[in-house]
Amino acid sequence: MSNSSLNNPLKKYFNQDYPSQSQTEPGLESNLIPKPDAGEKSYQGSDQLRGRKALVTGGDSGIGRAVAIAYAREGADVAINYLPSEQSDAEEVKKYIEDTGRKAVLIPGDLKSETFNQKMVEKAVEELGGLDILALVAGKQQAEADITQLATQQLEETFITNVFSIFWTVKAALQYLEPGAAIITTSSIQAYKPSPFLLDYAATKGAIHTLTQGLSQQLASKGVRVNTVAPGPIWTPLQVTGAQPQEIIPSFGQNTPLKRAGQPVELSSVYVFLASDKASYVTGQTYGVTGGGLTN
Repeated sequence: MSNSSLNNPLKKYFNQDYPSQSQTEPGLESNLIPKPDAGEKSYQGSDQLRGRKALVTGGDSGIGRAVAIAYAREGADVAINYLPSEQSDAEEVKKYIEDTGRKAVLIPGDLKSETFNQKMVEKAVEELGGLDILALVAGKQQAEADITQLATQQLEETFITNVFSIFWTVKAALQYLEPGAAIITTSSIQAYKPSPFLLDYAATKGAIHTLTQGLSQQLASKGVRVNTVAPGPIWTPLQVTGAQPQEIIPSFGQNTPLKRAGQPVELSSVYVFLASDKASYVTGQTYGVTGGGLTN
């Protein structure tokens, strides 16, 4: 007898070839075909974060969008950061947050600026009335198959966006984080199984993994937990802006054991768990959401 309540993970979400497509970096969620599922209709909250105040970087699209929507539906007020060119996507997220009755704060700006990172935290604290959760999701990824062609500018921008900004944001936020607060970084399957065309990106994700472990030890005595989420191939605007070789796009994610790319909403519950009191004894850990790719 079959159980009609079960969902086959191989078929639960889009599992066909993606149309060939490209966008100019950083890309827009609204222009992606098919549009990812970031939980706009599917994520149901249960008050796990009632009264919390969260800052989500990269909150306009992809994983960050899914996290911001989930946090709001779990009862948190949410500030999101994004690049100014992503304003239209950010406005959509703002509406989803406000539709839950929670406060939404939009903070456009470039994480490559240390000064902006500091101002971003200050604005989030001022507008939200405090800060309890840092979900650091934003990242830069550009494919380059030949290390001799990897430009120093790309190398610098990838490390500054993905790694330096975490240092800057955490340094600015620590004075506001009370015992019980949570910091959640975003690593990647690339930290464990690097693609040959993503050397710089994979190296930053390895750095984030190590940074998360060390920071968790430093902040444990303050009652602040620090964990990281390691996504596998997730269907987001990032992928069609040069993050993958163009010829990979149609079969993107099909080389995983679950034979498809993940959807942003499939990470939402992990970010919620790590921000909630249910994870009160969890710090310094990596949670893989990889479609079966191993993170050890």
